[in-house]
Amino acid sequence: MIRPSIGKVAPAFTTLDENGNKVALKDFRGQTVVLYFYPKAMTPGCTTQACNLRDSKKELDKLNVVTLGISPDAPARLLKFKERDNLNFTLLSDEDHAIADKYGVWGPKKFMGREFDGIHRITFIIDEKGKLIHIMDKFKTKTHHEDVLNYLKGE
Repeated sequence: MIRPSIGKVAPAFTTLDENGNKVALKDFRGQTVVLYFYPKAMTPGCTTQACNLRDSKKELDKLNVVTLGISPDAPARLLKFKERDNLNFTLLSDEDHAIADKYGVWGPKKFMGREFDGIHRITFIIDEKGKLIHIMDKFKTKTHHEDVLNYLKGE
């Protein structure tokens, strides 16, 4: 798993959102992007992380930040997740994990003694010009939103 380098342009992508619409990273130029990869919609940790980001939207808006959640789930499952939890940001589908591969977040994982390939929970912060400015890979789902806000506020 090789991750993109801080200070370089973030890897470009176009994929489908929860409504089946094409979304490209370049669509968000002019805003800071919090691009967070998560393993699976509607699971406990992913729900906690998403709901806390949902509840932080006003603060993120003040900082001109857009949140994009990305997982290997199909658009239909993402829509169900968004509706169930009243999520107020875009969810992106990466069913073939091509984007996860570009960002170096797809690889071997262990869970309950079983080893398999999957998404590693990692967040990338991309500036208004499309440059990668920060990578977060060590955080708790319960406090992820606070870590994001603290970084963005320079705290």
